[in-house]
Amino acid sequence: MDVVALDTLDVARWQFGITTVYHFLMVPLTIGLGILVAIMHTMWVRTDKPEWLRMTRFWGRIYLINFALGVATGLVQEFQFGLAWSEYSRFVGDVFGSLLALEALLAFFLESTFLGLWIFGWGRIPKKLHLAALWAAVIGSIVSAYFIIAANSWMQHPVGVEVGADGRPVQVDFLAVLTNNTALAAFSHAIVAALMVAGALLVGIGLWHLRKRKLAGRPTGEVDHGVWRRSVRLGGFVSLAAFVLVAVTGDWQAKLMYAQQPLKMSSAEALCETEAPAPFSIFAFGKLGSNECDDVHSWTVPGLLSFLAHSDFESAVPGVNELQEEYAALYGETYPDDPSFGENAGGRIDYSPLLAVTYWSFRLMIGMGLVSAAVAAYALWATRRGRVPTSRIGVYGALLAVAAPFVANATGWIFTEMGRQPFVVYPNPDVPVGEQVYFFTAQAVSPGISTGEVWTSLIGLTLVYGVLAVIELWLITRFVRRGVTTGDGTPTPGSPPEGTPDDDGAAGRDRDDVLSFAY
Repeated sequence: MDVVALDTLDVARWQFGITTVYHFLMVPLTIGLGILVAIMHTMWVRTDKPEWLRMTRFWGRIYLINFALGVATGLVQEFQFGLAWSEYSRFVGDVFGSLLALEALLAFFLESTFLGLWIFGWGRIPKKLHLAALWAAVIGSIVSAYFIIAANSWMQHPVGVEVGADGRPVQVDFLAVLTNNTALAAFSHAIVAALMVAGALLVGIGLWHLRKRKLAGRPTGEVDHGVWRRSVRLGGFVSLAAFVLVAVTGDWQAKLMYAQQPLKMSSAEALCETEAPAPFSIFAFGKLGSNECDDVHSWTVPGLLSFLAHSDFESAVPGVNELQEEYAALYGETYPDDPSFGENAGGRIDYSPLLAVTYWSFRLMIGMGLVSAAVAAYALWATRRGRVPTSRIGVYGALLAVAAPFVANATGWIFTEMGRQPFVVYPNPDVPVGEQVYFFTAQAVSPGISTGEVWTSLIGLTLVYGVLAVIELWLITRFVRRGVTTGDGTPTPGSPPEGTPDDDGAAGRDRDDVLSFAY
């Protein structure tokens, strides 16, 4: 699409998409790595082994860097509700108000308060209390994620509300909103996917350091060897276990989507016509980009889509063309001729999401997950029985594959959100049509904002986010290269000497370390 053809709605959607995908790169790492760092800290408290302490300190710093950048980028998400999406905010306000308030007042404050205790509590509070502070912070981040996912899931499948006198939803059952089956499935899927992200990071960086030590001729008896080996093994096992759970929770989500948003899932398979049994598409070619479904052709596995949708190999799955006609009959062939719809007023409604986006984002999500699982399996095999891998292809491939679960998480979010269009709040098929709550994306943008203003904020935020990305990558690269010891095997400045793991005095700390305050 030509830039000059973008209207306010288009630019606002680009802005929200760019900032959200950027923020979402940090969310799964914060959640997943937080859980693993808490496990490392627990193992140190239980065993008093220096390897676990060094692991906690090293990976804890990466966790803190990511947490700080995640907070900075996450604040922008809520600002956008008022900036470019005020009509959307008014529509969902009665539902989102309680969820976002709980997320901020309960979960985020719990997370940040106890994280502060963990950062500044080294050597100042009892070890078990210090550990409890970290677990409280990690649990806070998980609870925070649940409230956000519950809000998003309500947009996907609105429950616990009635249509008010002004046509907006009025919350009547907060418990129904919290226990929405869409939220339960999405939350479980997101948490195990976050563990895949953290596991891949441990595997890639751990293998790189093991190979570097091996090529430098350093002995395996040093503490840092144990740090990297334990990191690789822990990350590998976590990644493989998480992959299995991702598949299980993903199947749960897919079945719910076929019941709640059939057009999204049929578009993800480029299934143009209703078929029984329905095949699963391996690779599609043709006019995916034009949304002309009849001109799309696929290599398929017979019956597999029926199984994914209904747990049997015979049931019919509705096609995109049939569903388009069904939705047009229910919700109208054209947008209302109302000024609130802007340039889309009176225009034809295309209920089919962009086939190219839904189809390929769905496959990228699955494919990158498989890549991450394969690398985890390689890492466990390559480090079995004390072995240290030296294969340049294997080790650097694992380091590059750290990006795979990040891509899987991002494309999964893109698929979920883009597949919901043209609705920003999708109608619940379990509710009679006259009582359904739904809201078109075309009417959600702020009426008083101009295209130029949204462009200005989009460019400004993109530049700021670019700077933040450089800062984060520089900080993480600096600490990854430094590792847990100096070149001669002595403890890194700032780490406690052998035999005195609780000595956290300031003497000897590296004053060039921008995170020296944390330890």
